[in-house]
Parts: sequence; C-alpha cells; structure tokens
Amino acid sequence: MHILPRSLVLSLLILPMAQADSVHQPQEDFWQALSALCGQAFAGRLASYDESLDQGWLDQQLVMHVRKCSADEIHIPLHVGEDRSRTWVLRRDAQGIELKHDHRLESGAEDEMTWYGGRTSDAGRAWRQVFPVDDYSRVLFVTAGLEGSLTNIWYMDIRPGEHFAYGLTRVGRHLRVQFELDQSVEPPPPAWGHE
Repeated sequence: MHILPRSLVLSLLILPMAQADSVHQPQEDFWQALSALCGQAFAGRLASYDESLDQGWLDQQLVMHVRKCSADEIHIPLHVGEDRSRTWVLRRDAQGIELKHDHRLESGAEDEMTWYGGRTSDAGRAWRQVFPVDDYSRVLFVTAGLEGSLTNIWYMDIRPGEHFAYGLTRVGRHLRVQFELDQSVEPPPPAWGHE
C-alpha cells in the first residue's frame, strides 16, 4: 500500500478550488475596475454605428454615469442628449455577470421594451465581458416583432485610465459607444425613474 505525503493530498484538494477562483478572476478584475469609477461621469462618442438605425444618437452629447455601486450590482445611466431613459444594470452572482437594460419613460414608468439583456457565458477577460442574449429577451423581442435582435450580443470593455465602451453586435449590426476615462465630467441628473 502506498501512502501519499500529506502535503500532496492537501495540494490535490486545494487545486480545484484555486482553479475555480481563477476562472472568475477576470470577472472580479472587470468588476473592480468598473466599481472604481463609481460616482463619476464621462463623455462619449459613437465609435461604430448605423446612420439610419442610430439617427437619434447622432450629434447628441453622450454621457455615462457610474451612479450606484454595491458588491453585486452596478447601475450606469446613459444620457443621450436630454434623453435620460436608459440605465445599464449589471448584477453578479456565482454564475457570472448579467447585463440588463432598464428603459424608462419620462414619467419614470417602465417602457414596454425594458429589462432585456444577457449573461456572461464564460469568465471573459479582465478588460472585456460579453453578454449573449438571454431567453427573457428573446421572448420580448419576438413579441415586439424584433426578430433581428434574437442574436444580439452585448459587450463592455474597460481599460482603466483610457476608455470604457459599450457595444452591441449581431449579423449586419455593430454599435459601439466609447467613453474616455482620462477626464470625468459633471454628473448629469438622475435617469428617469431613478430620482
């Protein structure tokens, strides 16, 4: 009978736990980089867009405000000119990070097209997390006649001190909004429904 050294047995038990932690490390690093921006606002620009689909965003001031942060939730309102209807809501748990789009009317009531988004399917990178469309969103898109959105993939990039970017991709579509992080701007008023 062979007896394994105690240190080898312990390392064999600890290794799977360490590997599990390292799988989520890129998400932890991403979360910490985004959380470090809490309370700050940044001006942005359309880096990639479709002139006809994104017409309402052209020539508008774009401002993101990392407004609310906790250990498991971050709210980032996106202001497009005077339109304060959009908030990106990020939530994290043991399975990964979820991105939802909270759309509100000026009255503060929820828009019919709200809470769509997706969840990370892997650890991603410390500088990029990707959110493939989820089942709730697919049902919402079919109901609204937006079958083209059934393959949506959203992403967020963060390069501390350089830029933050939000993007949407699908066949024939790429929207990217990029915000420069080297200079903050005055935080805008709260998003509609979050006063």
